[in-house]
Amino acid sequence: MKVFVVGANGQIGRILVNLIHESKLHTIKAMVRKEEQAEVLKKRGVETVVADLKGTVNELAEAVNGCDAIVFSSGSGGHTGFDQTLLIDLDGAVKMMEAAEKAGIKRFIMVSALQAHNRENWNETIKPYYVAKHYADRMLIQSNLTYTIIRPGGLLNEPGIGLISAKENLQRGSIPREDVAQTIFVSLDEENTFNRSFDLISGNTPITMVLKAL
Repeated sequence: MKVFVVGANGQIGRILVNLIHESKLHTIKAMVRKEEQAEVLKKRGVETVVADLKGTVNELAEAVNGCDAIVFSSGSGGHTGFDQTLLIDLDGAVKMMEAAEKAGIKRFIMVSALQAHNRENWNETIKPYYVAKHYADRMLIQSNLTYTIIRPGGLLNEPGIGLISAKENLQRGSIPREDVAQTIFVSLDEENTFNRSFDLISGNTPITMVLKAL
């Protein structure tokens, strides 16, 4: 399938783009916000589109045209205000869902945050971020899309170990970004993840086995 990656220049997005581009299972179309980011990817042979989550649904639908699945791994980032969190992590995510439906794309994978579905466990210092993730996830569940919502714990810039724990409720934990990207990659085809959501942290079981046993 042809996979559209939103947030292809982000830390998880860059790893996922590499995984898909180097695999023989899928092809890739990467979405970035700047021409210079697109040029770097194009030089590596990665199909790229420059688009903005603050744009219109029609513009986003045009960007995703020709793809079979969408991975939303974009985020406003910790250096911006909570106004950008609202515009990117919530409204941008919902507009991308609407664009998917408009373009006839059914498969949609959302990268969320650990316990975003459980208000009682939100981090108070970044509560607006959790609010955005919570309601974006709910909108995805209520859509007609075949969704998977992955809620990783604390993200680490360490080599992936390929071993995870994935359940509906995990109280705390961390995980290398490489393992999050690999979990997304495996989830694309793993039907046991269809219309499912789960917390994700490092564990003791290989990724493929965990997802097949959800």
